[in-house]
This record gives sequence, C-alpha cells and structure tokens, in this order.
Amino acid sequence: MCMKILSPAKINLFLQITGKRQNGYHDLFTLMCRISLYDTVSLSFGTKYTTVSCNNPEVPEDENNLAVRAANLFFKTIRKNEGVKIGLEKQIPVAAGLGGGSSNAASVLLGLNRYYGQPLTQNKLMSIGLSIGADIPFFIFRKPATASGIGEKLEAYEGLKPFQILLVCPKLAVSTKEIYKNLSLELTKCKKKLENMVFKKKIFDIKKHLCNDLEEITASICPDVNKAKEALLSNGAIGALMSGSGPAVFGIFPDFDKAQIAYNALLNKHNWRLFQAELLV
Repeated sequence: MCMKILSPAKINLFLQITGKRQNGYHDLFTLMCRISLYDTVSLSFGTKYTTVSCNNPEVPEDENNLAVRAANLFFKTIRKNEGVKIGLEKQIPVAAGLGGGSSNAASVLLGLNRYYGQPLTQNKLMSIGLSIGADIPFFIFRKPATASGIGEKLEAYEGLKPFQILLVCPKLAVSTKEIYKNLSLELTKCKKKLENMVFKKKIFDIKKHLCNDLEEITASICPDVNKAKEALLSNGAIGALMSGSGPAVFGIFPDFDKAQIAYNALLNKHNWRLFQAELLV
C-alpha cells in the first residue's frame, strides 16, 4: 500500500529573537502560518528498513534526512521492528526558510500514525518531532500559531485572513546555523514592534507586525533579499518580509489577481524562483 501526503511550506509573519540559551539554541517569538505550496510525501509500507528517495539532489537520502529520523523514532516509540519507504517529490525550495524538511518529517509522523491506527496522541507526535527539529511540532499542530521558547510552545492564532502570497526565492541556499551564529542580540529590532502578551489578542496588522530579526544578517550575505522585497512592494504587495532564516521573501497581496499581476511582472526578470500561494488559515 502507498499513502500520498501533501506537505506544505510555512512562512514566518514575524520572527523576534528574544535570547540565547547555554546549549546554543535561541529563544524566539514568531507567528507561523502554512501556505499552499506543497511537497508530496509518499509512504510505501511492508519494508524492514526505512529508506528515502528524492527528486532533488540537494536533499540527503540517508539518516541525515529528517523524514528518515522521524520514521525511525516513530517505530521505536510504538516498538515495531519495521520500516517504511519514503518518496519525496520536492516543490518547496531547500534551505530557503520555508520549513520544507520539517514539514516532510511531520507528514511522515502523521502518515505513519494514521496507518497504524493512531497509537500516538498529537502531543506525543509533537514531542517526537521536537527531538528532531524545532519547527516540526508546528507542522503537526496544523494551525496558524504563535511559537515561543525554541519554537515548541505553540498557541493557535486566529487573527489572520487568507491573504494571497507571492514567494520570491533567490537561488542561494542559506545555512540557518550560520545565520544564527552571526546574530547579535543587541542589534535586534523586532522587540519594539512585538510585545508578546499584547500581540496575542490582536488581529495581524501587516503594516505594524511584519518584522524579522534575521533579515539583515541574511541580506548581508544575499543582497537579493532586499532586491526581492523592493520588487514585491513596487509591484503591489501590501507588505514584504524574509521568511525564517531566508533567503525566501514573501509579498502579501489582497487578492489573487494582484498577486498574479506581480508574478507576471517579476517572471524572468531575475534569477529567482517564484511561487504563488495563499495562507492556510
């Protein structure tokens, strides 16, 4: 039997870095929402070992793949000496700040749990996910959410509309680890815009809340981040921001037609990949 699962990307509508832990992890406060740009994850059952194959050569096909680690941890948790054959058909750009690898791992956990008759609760799946990567619990949660801690403390957020999104992805992979390494907490700017407790009751305000403490660092390595923002804003976006550690940049549009006009205007102008999507609220 083969199960196919759509595995969505995410964007960070804001990302504030609030501190650094002794173990090197950073504390943050962020608003994440899934978008309608999908990888396809296929699971084939009845194998002894877990394997992965992918249509994108940038993605590891071994134990370094988060989806493989997720599957192995799932089987260990339910005490089954089995495996699964994982196929990844990638649409989401790799190392772009869109959470593709984390989404794939979450999809594997959700798919395996469904196939084996829901032996694990959502909370248990989220704790397995967290042991592999900080964004995985969000994709298991499956709702727009504010996240704090290292990203594991999730609270559903209902103040978003299904805005249209145009994603601009410069052809440069960015190492999240390197970006965080170059972060200076004294120079972060989002604190003034975002007061945790106040924000949670608010409707998301594009003009006020779009902010990413990692953006300047990534833009210093990848100047296309600022170029993409300018291009989106001058083509009708209400707001534009880099997602995660980048370098993908999204523009927010009020409707499909305006996003489509911007898509056509930017197509073939730069060496960028473009994707039209909407917020999954």
